[in-house]
Amino acid sequence: MKNMPIADCVRHNLEGYLRDLRGSEPNRMYDMLLAAVEKPLLEVVMKQTENNQSKAAQWLGLNRNTLRKKLLEHQLIE
Repeated sequence: MKNMPIADCVRHNLEGYLRDLRGSEPNRMYDMLLAAVEKPLLEVVMKQTENNQSKAAQWLGLNRNTLRKKLLEHQLIE
């Protein structure tokens, strides 16, 4: 999957996830996917901005308070 666009990576992995269920009904896929994507996104952005929440919020297009709430939810800050 090297150099594959993010959307294609997500599509490929979701297809594999559904295939692995072998006919079982998926549950709460939307929440599962958001959680799977949001935490690594926050981790990478925080590292790249050297933990500068104002800068990270700007990069993400979020309000700084919203970013802080998400960082707390994912236990990336105390």
